[in-house]
Amino acid sequence: MPAVSTARLEARISPELQQLLKRAAEIEGRTLTDFVVSAVQEAAQKTIEQADVIRLSLQDQQRFAEALLAPPSPSPALKRAMARHDKLLRTEE
Repeated sequence: MPAVSTARLEARISPELQQLLKRAAEIEGRTLTDFVVSAVQEAAQKTIEQADVIRLSLQDQQRFAEALLAPPSPSPALKRAMARHDKLLRTEE
């Protein structure tokens, strides 16, 4: 079985915070390391997900809604692309 590569993370915390973390880990029946790694991973994922959310100004929201409700007519290039797509689908059947 191949060895799993790991990295080390160290942090200096107050004794009070250490006791708090130990207590929380015990409540969940986990080791302190497992509890901290899991909590840090969840926080990192949440932060990244929040950063990945598209934020639009009120004016941009209005433009987006208008484009959905009344889309522009297809350009000649889009019409050609749709025709090629339809042709490809017909040949695969």
